[in-house]
Order: sequence, then structure tokens, then C-alpha cells
Amino acid sequence: MRRCLWLLVLLCGIGSAQAAQPKTVLVLGDSLSAAHNIPVESGWVHLLDVRLGKMVPKWTAINASISGETSLSGRNRLSVLLRKYHPSVLVLELGANDGLQGLPLPTLRDNLTAMIDMAQRAKARVLLLGIELPVNYGPQYRDGLRATYADLARDRHTALVPFLLDGVALDPAQMQEDGLHPVASAEPKVLDTVWKQLQPLLH
Repeated sequence: MRRCLWLLVLLCGIGSAQAAQPKTVLVLGDSLSAAHNIPVESGWVHLLDVRLGKMVPKWTAINASISGETSLSGRNRLSVLLRKYHPSVLVLELGANDGLQGLPLPTLRDNLTAMIDMAQRAKARVLLLGIELPVNYGPQYRDGLRATYADLARDRHTALVPFLLDGVALDPAQMQEDGLHPVASAEPKVLDTVWKQLQPLLH
């Protein structure tokens, strides 16, 4: 009897410890998620981590974003990140640098598809963050890029933010001089855009 009680206490303790471990949101992106040219604590991913830490039960955000990251380099890194962090949710924000380099859209789609499949095999839900290119890239490429994200979200059953910088990109006061990255004061708005689609994945 005493042995059974001891085992029960031990199992309850293990269960409590596991319950206390926060679940993880892994963000894999480029400079738009890596707080380019602004303090890290001002970036939307850090602001997300703060918000997640206030939830009950707690969640945590791991920012694996690197400025200059492409879909191919992200694809090459993702399997290691999944094994290391075991995320419950993957936020995938890649494609801007591919687009700026004029990468063929089927190649971008192939890389994004591979990353989504990797994450789903690891039992992680996926939120895909779409991007838009400047108008000088022409309507055909810009429309194709937009369709790439929408088609992937539909075909692979992921959540989707059609445009990460919605409500920010066309306002010069909210963008840095390069016209590509938000200023620090615009990052909370970026987070709000992400949060609308991310929040349902946390429950």
C-alpha cells in the first residue's frame, strides 16, 4: 500500500512538471522577424514572447529568424530546429528574400511545401506568413507570389496571414528608410496582424 502511494505521488509529480513546461511557438523567418535595425526587444517576435508568457498555461516563442534567410536555407535548418525545440506551432515567414532575388516561384513553393510537411510530420501546427513585393517587380510576379502562399495554405491546411506588413508597408512613417522593414513603433501592429491567426492555434 505504501509503495502504491509512493508511485502515485511520483507520477503526479511528473505530470505536474510536464504540465508546467510551456509549449513552444517556433518562428522561422528572415529580417522581418529578426528585428532588423531596431532593438531586439522591440521586434514583433519578442513582443509575442512577452504576450505568450502571460497566458495560462504559459507559452514561449523561440526566434530562429536570420536576416537574409531564404526558403532554401530555412529548409536546410528546419529539421534540426524541430528536433531541438519540439514546437507545438511553427510560424513560417520566408520568401521575401527569394522574391527580391527573383527566384522562380515553383522553387519557392517547393521549399515552403517541404518545410510545412516537416513541421506537420513533427505534429506542429503551421502558420504561414505571406509577404508582398514592391510594385516595380511587376504584377505577374507579385500576383504569383501572393497566390503561392494562398494555395499552400489551402492545400496543406495551414493558417495564413496573407501579408505580414498589412497596414504598415504603405505608410512611410511606419517604415524604415529602406522601405522594406518596419520601424520599432510599428512592430506592435505587426504582432497584432500575426496574433489574429496565431491565437486559434494555441488552444
